[in-house]
Amino acid sequence: MRAALWLAALFAMAVASALFAGDNPGTVTLFWAPHRVDMSLNLFLMVLAGSFLTLHLAMRALSALVSIPQQARRWRLLQKERAIHTALLDSLSHLVAGRFVRARKIADLVISLEESVQRGGEHLAYSGRLRTLTHLIAAESAHALQDRVVRDAHFGRALEEASGRDAQEAREGVQLRRARWALDDRDAPAAMQWLDQLPSGAARRTVALRMRFRAARQGAEPRMALESSRLLTKHRAFSQAAGESIARGLAIELIRTAHDSVQIRRMWDFLERAEQEIPEVACEAAERLLLLGGDVAVSRQWLLPVWEAMTRDHDALALTQRIRLARVLEQGFGAAGASPDAVWLSRIEAAQMGNPRDAVLQYLAGMVCMRLNLWGKAQQLLKQSLLTLKQSELTRDTWLALANMAELRQDVQATTDAYREAAKR
Repeated sequence: MRAALWLAALFAMAVASALFAGDNPGTVTLFWAPHRVDMSLNLFLMVLAGSFLTLHLAMRALSALVSIPQQARRWRLLQKERAIHTALLDSLSHLVAGRFVRARKIADLVISLEESVQRGGEHLAYSGRLRTLTHLIAAESAHALQDRVVRDAHFGRALEEASGRDAQEAREGVQLRRARWALDDRDAPAAMQWLDQLPSGAARRTVALRMRFRAARQGAEPRMALESSRLLTKHRAFSQAAGESIARGLAIELIRTAHDSVQIRRMWDFLERAEQEIPEVACEAAERLLLLGGDVAVSRQWLLPVWEAMTRDHDALALTQRIRLARVLEQGFGAAGASPDAVWLSRIEAAQMGNPRDAVLQYLAGMVCMRLNLWGKAQQLLKQSLLTLKQSELTRDTWLALANMAELRQDVQATTDAYREAAKR
């Protein structure tokens, strides 16, 4: 369509020119004393157009002739830039291919080529970033070769080149690489120091959070590792299942670092609600609190969400988790000055009646009845639990409890038999 329009316009111009030139009686007279030149208007217009075209071409030719040195200089700079780019790509290719010696040598070649451009009086607009990345490649290659002296030298140069206003991203990249090198050297404090120097936005990137998590794990700082794992799970760097598993392990590790009841309560408050409701975490915290002489009522309060989850859905907790929960509750009931209150007694009775075949609940209910001196009911529940109880430790404790109650009844034969069965476990 465009070609047709141009063709139509060309025909229109040709027709207009023919009409104007074909019937144009005009005459142009030029006076140059003592001469006089007469010519038709058409010839004058043609001479004028030809003169203009000749002058234009002459000026173009003169401009091209004058610009030959500048074009030669541009051509030489272009060839050097192509050589620099080719060498940089070769260095990157060797780096990712694991040929670190060649990568470092070619990186040094790139640096020398860029310096030759500067010595020639030229300046590349991206020279700062080019030198930063080249030194970083050389430092990465030296790190892979465990040449820390060369690595630190190139790293210092890269950090200097990335000090400009427009090199913020490059500087952050250099700092992140330095933190990763510190992690590879098992130097967690140095890695954490470099990560702390990052701006707030860069520090919350996934790669920075991953390195902070690794540094916290290497430095045995479960609190910081737990914070990092939460952010990584939020950013979907970890799957939901993996994030929960990591949070569970770190929360247990954090709880085990407590040395008194005040510390463990502070650490419990640091945990999120979802972390507090994990059965292993709640049991570990309650058991640790009891071990450190903390308040028994507080430990039961920590275990209450786990207990309610089990009573709502019996299969919500695995057998090992139910056993751990029962053991911690039993430990709290047997603590000095503590006894099962009416609320917890009703909860345990309701759970045992709702699942009469659960040996763990039978064992727990029997132990609670024994603490309340309900000997007959305790003996009945504990004997029922022995029929289906498969956990050797619980079975041993059940026989020991039966032996204690038989000893209180002064039943020598029953006491002897119970101790004999407990010894078999």
